[in-house]
Amino acid sequence: MIPHITLNNGVEMPQLGLGIYDPEPGHDIRQAVLHALELGYRLLDTATIYQNEREVGQAMRDSGLPRQEIFLTTKVWNDDQGYENTLRAFDKSLQSLQTDYVDLYLIHWPVKEHRLQTWKALEQIYAEKRVRAIGVSNYYIPQLEELWPHTDIVPAVNQFELSPYCHLPEQLAYCKARGIQVEGYAPLVRGWKSEDPRLVQIAQKYGKSTFQVLIRWSLEQGAVTIPKSVTKSRLAANLDVFDFEISPEDMTVMNTWHDDTRVAWNPLSFG
Repeated sequence: MIPHITLNNGVEMPQLGLGIYDPEPGHDIRQAVLHALELGYRLLDTATIYQNEREVGQAMRDSGLPRQEIFLTTKVWNDDQGYENTLRAFDKSLQSLQTDYVDLYLIHWPVKEHRLQTWKALEQIYAEKRVRAIGVSNYYIPQLEELWPHTDIVPAVNQFELSPYCHLPEQLAYCKARGIQVEGYAPLVRGWKSEDPRLVQIAQKYGKSTFQVLIRWSLEQGAVTIPKSVTKSRLAANLDVFDFEISPEDMTVMNTWHDDTRVAWNPLSFG
């Protein structure tokens, strides 16, 4: 049901997955991941800073699914960056996740004083075949431009915030031109825009929820999309986005809604 995208190194990645960042402690992350896997999700996106790698790993084991059926992403946090620190952080993540490899390892944020050495560490992990693909997160054009003189490996993925309200076409075009797959997080803008009359009107037109329209918009940008939820009904609803398409006319309208609404830091002012 979920289409796959082929990354620049030939690895296939599901285009829709589960973001496992949980800003409200106390949720049963293991159970949420089990629900997701039962419903058909195969892309799981976590990070060291989310402090739930152990629960994600346990859910993967408890699901009974073969490890190779799950596309697992985690990220090195800012405090762990630098060459040796990143290698140690990766080993710790593998231990927490109870696996001997991850499918995608990302630099979580472009920490200026460490990001080049952190990328070198990712290259080393990739060379050791302990990760199937490496990439970056929250990188915009300036941080990517800095990287090119120091590497022969083009990041497979660049994960950054993406919604009609945080839509920067030049970032999408730059990544596409260089063979970097964009992965958008916070497509639902934490519900902050769910009552936007313009969005409500389009959702009614397609007989979908505003959240489903936001997910579909992101998919139609060509992005991998990782909405988050911990409830089974919402997880199921977030998957129910492959039986309609937003018209080119409505996409054009939605593409004008950018107002720089963000749930996270702006990469251009980070650090």
